[in-house]
Amino acid sequence: MRAAELVDAGDVRLRDVDRPEPASDEVLVEITDVGICGSDLHWYEHGRMGDRIVEEPLVLGHESAGRIAEVGSDVEGFSSGDRVAVEPGVPCRRCEYCRTGRYNLCPDVSFMATPGTDGAFREYVAWPADFVHPLPDSVSTRDGALCEPISVGLQAVDRGEVDVGDSVLVVGAGPIGTLAMACARAAGASEIAVTDIVDSKLERARSFGADHAIDGRAGDVAERVRDHLDGGADVVIEASGARPAVETALDSVARDGIVVLVGLAPDAEVPVSTYDLVRGQIDVRGSYRFANQYDDAIALLEDGRIDVGALVDFADPLSEIGEALERASDPAILKGMVSVGEE
Repeated sequence: MRAAELVDAGDVRLRDVDRPEPASDEVLVEITDVGICGSDLHWYEHGRMGDRIVEEPLVLGHESAGRIAEVGSDVEGFSSGDRVAVEPGVPCRRCEYCRTGRYNLCPDVSFMATPGTDGAFREYVAWPADFVHPLPDSVSTRDGALCEPISVGLQAVDRGEVDVGDSVLVVGAGPIGTLAMACARAAGASEIAVTDIVDSKLERARSFGADHAIDGRAGDVAERVRDHLDGGADVVIEASGARPAVETALDSVARDGIVVLVGLAPDAEVPVSTYDLVRGQIDVRGSYRFANQYDDAIALLEDGRIDVGALVDFADPLSEIGEALERASDPAILKGMVSVGEE
């Protein structure tokens, strides 16, 4: 089978590799669609992330869906030909976090497209059946592949306790921020503002239903947020990771509000005013990946409450993986995809 392997920074190669055999608790998925994530681009551009370095060829891609080709001997409920979305993280299932349903915090999780665990830019993936989710007939595999970023958005909304009538600010209108906005609307948010520094992304945010799209390059962003949202947002979801964006998030939340940090800042330290946090009784929370969100993501797609296809700017074939990664690096691109096979 064909697989696209990252061998060094900026060097991804299409190679013929052995097709995997599913273990007794696994299914073999014939991959049809894979989303290109910002983390894929980081690995591609730098060959490392923090202290993790690509020392052996690594298959990128963790937003995926396809069809089941084979079923392991102990697997029930799946058949060859079933269309599925693949949840990319497999936890240990034994630690306290796993036993209490917070498996996104498992210290021994195996996550696709990180050193030691190949991703989905390949024709077949053998994966534990517990982390493969059936897709209804009305949801395409292309949309199903994007259950992963939808789940990140759902996790952020849950961490922010977004409820009916809340005002929400999303900082960063990339794929995660845009989907977090859509998830917040589905949770009942009444007014949503989005800020970014790329004009095209602000326009896309408006088309996705943002009530206010605020240019982060002009003037005091927090002041404009407070003007639009009556003193500040009940919940702020920071989906950029850029230091100015984190500062904007902390400055834009209403008293007794919640700030949810999703983006990973290149500079791990961002100064904060503890006086303002205490005086405003502000909760600051991290949101990491997702846990138990895939079924809800699929339900949102099935009900039509999220039009995830509107995010996609292009879908290139696996044979053009290098060009696809380069295209997706353009700041104006919201979401690129790789078509591995036919649905």
